[in-house]
Amino acid sequence: MTASTSPADLSVDLALAVILTSDAPLLLLNSDLAVVAASRSFCRAFRIDPITITGLKVSALGSGEWDIPQLESLLQVTASGAAAVEDYEMDLRRPGQPIRKLLVNAHRLEQGSEGRTLVLLSVSDQTEARARDAHNEDLMRDKATLMAELQHRVANSLQIIASVLMQSAKRVQSDETRTHLYDAHNRVMSVAALQSQLSAAQVEDVELRPYFTNLCRSIGSSMIRDRDSVILEAVVDGSVVKAEASLNLGLIVTELVINALKHAFPGQRSGRITLDFRSKGEDWTMTVTDDGIGMPGAEADAKPGLGTSIVKALTTQLDATVGATDARPGTIVTVRHLAADGAFRTSGAAAATEAV
Repeated sequence: MTASTSPADLSVDLALAVILTSDAPLLLLNSDLAVVAASRSFCRAFRIDPITITGLKVSALGSGEWDIPQLESLLQVTASGAAAVEDYEMDLRRPGQPIRKLLVNAHRLEQGSEGRTLVLLSVSDQTEARARDAHNEDLMRDKATLMAELQHRVANSLQIIASVLMQSAKRVQSDETRTHLYDAHNRVMSVAALQSQLSAAQVEDVELRPYFTNLCRSIGSSMIRDRDSVILEAVVDGSVVKAEASLNLGLIVTELVINALKHAFPGQRSGRITLDFRSKGEDWTMTVTDDGIGMPGAEADAKPGLGTSIVKALTTQLDATVGATDARPGTIVTVRHLAADGAFRTSGAAAATEAV
């Protein structure tokens, strides 16, 4: 830098160099908002003759489409040094052409040795980006509509299947077949309850406390005839999981609770079933405990039923383990996931008991 060259002069020279070589739409304006220099990109993007643009005021560019009072006021404020223009959105309207969505920024440069005030103006065309955003929003709305229709049809189909199973159970003569049909009906109704809860939530993350509470309430309503004799409760912390994981957990709970209701309290025996879920970091433990007749030794060699197979398959999907122990009285079934076992994620708070 020579003795006669000030930092302000260098900033102006640098701005001129940047504008003349830039691929971005840029203008250098004087205090009267007339063009001192324009980048080739600006002239090309807005179809302005680069030979005649110098000296024109911004409001006179093109066919008058840049004559926007609010833009001119903002540029005048910038030229005065009072403020800069940051991400000002404007519509550029040209006869016979689509509206262009522009993002404008303007900054005042320090005065040079000649006492000039200059304003550096940059323009970013957001038309295509806004069109993509609008298109994506339309797609999301269409997707939401289709999903709502699909969920409605799934719910109707599940209700029809459940009704057919119930009618079939009433007509068959075989007690064994009737029992299997009732089991299938209860499973379908539980899946319908899960589907209803998840479709109503419409979220990626599911709070387990209200989710399990409502699920147990639904199971109890359909399977417990005397709500005073068998009490079903949920003790769940503030864990939050992804919707996909919540579906698997809900199906496991359904199978375990149904199994307890079927086998723990024969002969109208009274008792309590407790669903407990707690997490710490990425580890979590879920138990279903009853105070019923327990695990008779005669059943040790029994062939695993459909419910057991379903639970094992679902716990495998969650990178978890499942095991049953005799609580004396009753049975405890524990489903446990440890962080080292997989990538299951939870976030939780203190547990609370919810009677269902």
